Parts: sequence; structure tokens; C-alpha cells
Amino acid sequence: MATQGQIYPRNVRWRLFCMLQWKVGIFICLTSVADRVAAQIRYSIPEEMRKGSVIGSVAQDLGLDLARLRSGRGRIVSGENIQYTELKTDKGILVVNERIDREQLCSLVIKERVDREELCGKTTPCSFSFEVILENPIQLYRVTVEVIDINDNSPLFPKDAINLKIVENAASGTRFSLESADDPDVGINDIQKYTLKPSDNFKLEVQSQPDGGRFIEMVLQNPLDREKEETHTLVLVASDGGEPHRSGTVRIHITVLDANDNAPVCSQPVYKADVKENSPEGTVVTTVSANDADKGHYGEVTYSIAHVAREAKQLFAVNDKTGEIKVAGKLDFEKSKIYQLNVQASDHGGYTDTCKVIIQIIDENDNVPTIQLMSFSNSISEDSPPGTTIAVVNVNDEDSDGNGVVKCSINSEIPFKIESSLTGYYTIITDNVLDRESIPEYNITIIVSDQGSPPLSSSKNINVKVSDVNDSPPKFVKSEYSKTIRENNSPGFSVFALNASDADWGQNARVSYFLEEKEISGVAVSSLVSVNSETGAIHAVRSFDYEQIKRFEFNVTARDAGSPPLSSVATVRILIQDQNDNPPQVLYPVQTGGSLVAEMVPRSADVGYLVTKVVAVDVDSGQNAWLSYKLQKATDRALFEVGFQNGEIRTIRQVTDKDAVKQRLTVIVEDNGQPSRSATVIVNVAVADSFPEVLSEFTDFTHDKEYNDNLTFYLVLALAVVSFLFITCLVVIISVKIYRWRQSRILYHSNLPVIPYYPPRYSDTLGTGTLQHVYNYEVCRTTDSRKSDCKFGRAGSQNVLIMDPSSTGTMQRIQNEKSILDEPDSPLEGSFLTHPMRPLN
Repeated sequence: MATQGQIYPRNVRWRLFCMLQWKVGIFICLTSVADRVAAQIRYSIPEEMRKGSVIGSVAQDLGLDLARLRSGRGRIVSGENIQYTELKTDKGILVVNERIDREQLCSLVIKERVDREELCGKTTPCSFSFEVILENPIQLYRVTVEVIDINDNSPLFPKDAINLKIVENAASGTRFSLESADDPDVGINDIQKYTLKPSDNFKLEVQSQPDGGRFIEMVLQNPLDREKEETHTLVLVASDGGEPHRSGTVRIHITVLDANDNAPVCSQPVYKADVKENSPEGTVVTTVSANDADKGHYGEVTYSIAHVAREAKQLFAVNDKTGEIKVAGKLDFEKSKIYQLNVQASDHGGYTDTCKVIIQIIDENDNVPTIQLMSFSNSISEDSPPGTTIAVVNVNDEDSDGNGVVKCSINSEIPFKIESSLTGYYTIITDNVLDRESIPEYNITIIVSDQGSPPLSSSKNINVKVSDVNDSPPKFVKSEYSKTIRENNSPGFSVFALNASDADWGQNARVSYFLEEKEISGVAVSSLVSVNSETGAIHAVRSFDYEQIKRFEFNVTARDAGSPPLSSVATVRILIQDQNDNPPQVLYPVQTGGSLVAEMVPRSADVGYLVTKVVAVDVDSGQNAWLSYKLQKATDRALFEVGFQNGEIRTIRQVTDKDAVKQRLTVIVEDNGQPSRSATVIVNVAVADSFPEVLSEFTDFTHDKEYNDNLTFYLVLALAVVSFLFITCLVVIISVKIYRWRQSRILYHSNLPVIPYYPPRYSDTLGTGTLQHVYNYEVCRTTDSRKSDCKFGRAGSQNVLIMDPSSTGTMQRIQNEKSILDEPDSPLEGSFLTHPMRPLN
């Protein structure tokens, strides 16, 4: 047997070279046409080439440059266990990677044990195919390599010797079947002839069988004579037609027996039977029978399977007594479709006859289609256009006819489709636009089924993840937010938190929050609130005052971390809720520090007479600014009442002469807040018809004690202090008066221009909406003093009476004015009199 690297004679090498050049030229022409149509190339090489031998230039034959071959990571994909070839991407050539023996795939000799698996066997031409795949973009090319047989195997018989027993009276023409030799080579290198030596008594006849084998019979030409020669030795030679010729021999030892007149005869020369593949062991295929005309021991016929291939002997067995043929192994239609058995019928006299049994194997759908993932991208960008390839799969079914026709599909309702490319190859591509925010990943189920009955199918699941693209901006739940907080909040108070969601993933979904700068009433919004960039929490930077700012709004931007970043804006409106943090402020009557302000009520006042009105305001709003007025204390509660809502002090009965001249009312002003705040005002009322009466009663008005019997001691002490202060003030005022009188006298005698004297702040008589320390009173007098009334003639004037017990001059002027007003012919009768009165400091 030839080995790798065998050196052939020169003439043989030249013939092989010419034959290879001719075939390679034809195949290159054919592959150049096939390349344009189906992207296939074909090479022819002899077997037993050395490892590293060049098969062909793949890049040149496929029309590819080496840069494309390297950038596409060109590689060979094949379902075979052994990679016979290797693609050199740097040179663009295909070289031999493993020893290629056409007759066997691999040979492993361990302790004289040989495991052998045929690559092609008797199949011709012998070839194997694989695919060259390129990526970015994915391209697939099929390469077929035909292995040309060389005469590296000699014919070999199953046995070294054949023993035959032939009766001496065997008639001429008696046939004896012989086992044929086996030569793994094919074509001219296979067995071409058999030769029998010597050929004195026998001749050789060779018949071809349907399965390609040969049936050999040795025919007796001249009768044998045991007495002359008891044994004969012949040599059977099998020769092939290769260069150089190879042959194999087997020795035939013939023992001549005594006469047995009749040989067994088969009932029919050829038996035909059908059996399904995968039939269980013991299944009866058919029964052969033979008859022997002899009687007794020579008429007993036994059956055996002879002169068949080893595989057939392993798959079938014959009952030596009955001739029943049964299945003895596993039948596989894909390995062999037909078997021929030579059942030999033998008697005990040495005569035989051969019954031919042709067994047809019926294909069953017993092979599940297979799916092989050739190339796969488990991640695809969501902005990939339709038609983007994500996987290339190869499907195969070893069954034949309809059982081997497969249909490949994928699960529906996904944006992918499957298309057929080369034979047995399918490409999975995108069929629609992808959106990771809707579906982040897809499970694609590849289903392949054949057309057998029942059909067989298999499936393969692949998972494709959709990679994110920053195509979704952050989204707020609402475009506008409104939040109410109470005033007087503490700085750093958490108002509320904004939340924007981003449908993207990873960095594209990381949202940050930013406050848009603007001015609110001349103040930067960042000095009012702040926004946490990570959480979106809004905090108050300072304490809010409803009386200064009641509401404001600003914008918050949510921006993701994508490239480029996307953003959205939400408007936040902050409403400041008022709190009852300001007590009521009494505008009138004004509570002076030392002066005594009294409202005059004539004794002729009727029920409901308006004494005065307590005017108060509250800078709060809403119900916190709703004011109510209550009379807390009064000298005579039965005489006066205070309007609950308007603060008007009116008489509730007719004033009598018995009522005290001096009346002291304490009015409390409360707002409606929770808790409520209040202010207290003391109103002094003088019940009198004339100023002297009022003066006489109010001289010690400031010494009046509080109406609290439990605090008598404190009141006496306070009265003493007040008396001391009062006397001190009188002394000071009298001293000032004397000083001014002396100065006026000096000026009078000095003949200088006279400058009139005005009391302090005398000129502020117009009123500005607030009460001043110098007050004007306007008295409307009529001829009937009982009907005289006081009113506010202009802003700043009040119906009040300011009494200064120590100012006798002032009181004298008041009496003079009163006398003028009381005169019936006074020009001022019925008019307004305005006279400034200096407060008691």
C-alpha cells in the first residue's frame, strides 16, 4: 500500500501531472462561471498530498483581494470533524492541512487494532465541500475539492486460503463460488481481472454484480480422480489496472471426496426482498430453499452466507437449517440502499449451490433535520436598517427524497425574516425598524422540518439583544407642576421632588436636573430655590414671606447623559401659603405714650350714637386678615358696645346725667387665623357737654387705676410713680413757659421784628394717611350744643380731645374759644374750628 510522500516512477508522475493539469484547467473554467452565478469554486487534487501542499488560489479564483480576505476574517466552516484544508488569508491560498486518503478518513493503530472509516469508499467522483465565510458584510462561498484516486492499495482477499471439498464424480461444469478480493481504489486502479493458476482442471468465470462487486466461480472442466490425485492446490490472482500494477493472491486447497451424485439446487436462482431501515433485529426478510435429490446424509442441505462483504454479514443472518434470512444489525438507508447476499446451499457430500438474494432497503424518515449556526451576532443596534444580517445557519437532513426535503422558518411576530442563500444555507435578516424601548431583546426560534410522514423537525433558539441608541428624551410626568408651601419655612426645606423617566438604557437613561436661571422681582431664582441634579429634589434656599412674594414659577431641565444629550423642560409653580404671623395693627385711635386722647360723647347722645371707630389692619391675607372686634373691659358695659365686624363704638342706651364723665374702654382686635392673633386698644371716652366739665374730670385721669382688684398693690405703686412723673413734667413745662415768656418780653422791648411762634410740627396738618403726634380737631358747633357733633374734616384731623392738665394757658384759650362759640352772634357759629393742641410729653 502506498504511503504519503511515495515517489512514483518518472513516466507515472508525468501522466499524473498531465491529467491533473487538464482537469484543473477544466474545473477552473467551470468554477469561473459558477463563481458569477452561485459563488462556488471547485478544485481537483490527488490523494496523499503532503501537508502544506497548495490546492489553489482562493482569493484569485473568487475575485477577492487579500485585504478583503483579511478584514473579513476569512475562514473555513465545515461540519466535518477533520479539517482537511487550511485557508492562508495572508496569501489567499488553500493548502492541505491533513493527510487526505481517499479510501479512509483516519487510521489509528493501537496494539494491532485498526479503526477505519471510509471517506468515499467506492463512490466516484470523490469530493468534499466546505464553505469560506467572510464578515462585515457576511459573504459565503462554497469550495468543492475532488480527491483523485491513485493506485495506493493492492487487492486483498478476505482469507489467505480457501478449502474446498469436491467429490470425485463431480460432473464437468460444476461450479464453485469463490470469495472476491477487495481493492479500496476505484476506476482503473480497482481490480480489473482475476487469474486462476494452474488451469488444467478448472476455469474461472467472473460476473459483475449490481452493487459494483464481482461474483467469482470456479468451473470444473475435467473430472477429478481421487485415486490419481487426492488434493489440488490452485492460486487465484486479483490484479488492478493502475500504474504500477498491484495484485493479491489466495491459495485454493481442494480435497477430492468420494462420489455424491446430486448437488443441492436452489428453488429459484434470485430472491428479491424489501425491508425497512431501522427494522428491529430478528425481522424476517425472506426464506431461501434448496433441494437435494440424494437421500440420507447426502440429501441434508445447510445454508450459509458466503462470499459477501463484511458489512452485509454483520447486518443479516441465515438459519442454517431453514434458510430463513433475518435482520441481524441496524439497517441504514443512508449508508447503503441495496444488499446482495449469496446464500450457499450445501449438502454433506460437498455439493453446493448458490442462491442470490437481493435486498432493497426502504427509506424511513428517521433522521431529524439538523441546524448549525455558522455565523451569529447576538447584539444589534436599534437604528440598524431593515435587511441587516444577524445570522447564517446551515440545515441538513440525511434522509432521501421527500424525507430529506427540509423547510426552514422562524417564529412570527418578530421583526426578522429568513431567506435562503446557498443550498442548505439560510440568512436571518431584520425585516423592520427596531425599537429597544419597546422590546429590548428577541428570542428567535429557528424551526426546520422535513416532508416525511410523519414529518420530523428540530428547532434552535437564539437570543438577540437590541443595543440602545439615545433616541428618547427624558419625560416628566407632567409639563407643569404646582406646589403650595407655607410661608416662614426653614431654609433647606424640601418642597417636592421632580422625576423624569428616560426610556433609554445605561448612560442614555441617566437623567440630571438643572435649574434654568431667571429673575423674579429682581431676584435670581437660584436665591429662592435649588434643584438636586441627581434626585430632582427641590429645596427652598431661604424662608419665604407671603407679604413679600406670593407666587413664582421657574423651569427645570431634565437632561440625559447620551451623546448627543436629549432634554425636556417642566415648569414649576410655587404658591406661598399665608400663615397668621402678623397680629392686627390698630391705626386709630392712636395709642400715645403720655397724652390722653378722649372721645367726647354729649350727654344728649341717643341710642346708637357713634362714639368712634376702631380702625385696624392685618397685613396677612385671607381669613388670617379677617378682623373682629370685642369689648374686653369697660367702665360701664351697659353704655357702650363695639361692632363685631366694623369696630364701631356706639351707645346702647340713652346717656344720662348719672353716667361718669370719664369712660375707659378696652377693645381687643382679633384676626381669624389659627391660632388667632390679637391687639388691644384703650379708648378713653369723655361724657360731657362742655370742655370745663371735661377738664375738671380729666385732671387726674392719668391716675386712674386698673379695674383689677387682685392687683391693688401694684396699682398703688404705679399710681405713685405716675404721680411723681406727672409732677416732674409739670415743673419742667412751667419752667419752659416762664423761659419763653421772658424771651418774648426781651424781644418785645428790643424793637426787633416779631416772629410768630408755632408749636412743634404745627405745619403737619394736612394728614398723610397716618396719625401724627400733632392732632387737629374740628368742632362743628351749632346754636344747640346738644346737637353739636365732631367729624373728620380732612385727613389727619380727628374727633379727639387732647388734655394737658398742666397747661393752664392752653385751657384758658380753650375756654375763650368756647365762649366765642357760645355767643349767639359769633361769626364762627356753625363753622369749623381747627386749633392745634400740643400733646403732653
